[in-house]
Amino acid sequence: MNTTSNKIIAMIPARYQASRFPGKLMQDLNGKTVIQRTYEAAVNTGLFQEVFVVTDSDIIFEEIIRNGGKAIKSKQEHECGSDRIAEAVENMDVDIVLNVQGDEPLIDHQSLQKLLQVFEGDTEKRIDLASLKTPMHESEEITNPNNVKVITNKDNFALYFSRFPVPYPRDTDARVTYYKHIGVYAFRKQALMDFHQLPMLSLEAAEKIECIRYLEYGKSIKMVETDFRGIGIDTAEDLEKARKLFN
Repeated sequence: MNTTSNKIIAMIPARYQASRFPGKLMQDLNGKTVIQRTYEAAVNTGLFQEVFVVTDSDIIFEEIIRNGGKAIKSKQEHECGSDRIAEAVENMDVDIVLNVQGDEPLIDHQSLQKLLQVFEGDTEKRIDLASLKTPMHESEEITNPNNVKVITNKDNFALYFSRFPVPYPRDTDARVTYYKHIGVYAFRKQALMDFHQLPMLSLEAAEKIECIRYLEYGKSIKMVETDFRGIGIDTAEDLEKARKLFN
């Protein structure tokens, strides 16, 4: 459980419609729906005072409530998860909000704990949000545009995110490590509210990566390295992999 004075909650943004796999969050994952598995995994970490699913879907809302969980129905349509969460937390008395992906039911307690620890010594509130990265070694993985790459400075603050392999390896002897961005975020509430108010700029629009907006407006993103690789359920094949892992 959180031992600092910060009030920390987890939010799980959940859309029913998904372009590649519609209704994926309501698919059966060994006796429970994907979204229910994700919700229970977040609660079971013991890291949060409260956990909520925030959704535009009556089906998902009712699934969580029926199973004794906490859910919030979005009042408006939202382009991204950050906007959906910002609407939900606007009138809540919270300090840190952790965004858990609804289609990633395998949650690593240690990674989330490391993410939240970033804020413990940050008394001057220089860190606006924190996120995870993991090293990539295979060329196919590095060049895949579905894998968002992140580059950082020497203190592990994000410099840029891209679907393109950055940095470009002009000097092949430089032995650069490529890092994949894992889309789990811990936000200060104010950074989240600022994001919600600020319009999208050209870099975010070009890459279709929402966290670029924070960088374009001068927010600081602390990256935390992890070796944990969950499984995001984007296809029917991913769901089968998850079923095997749960077995």
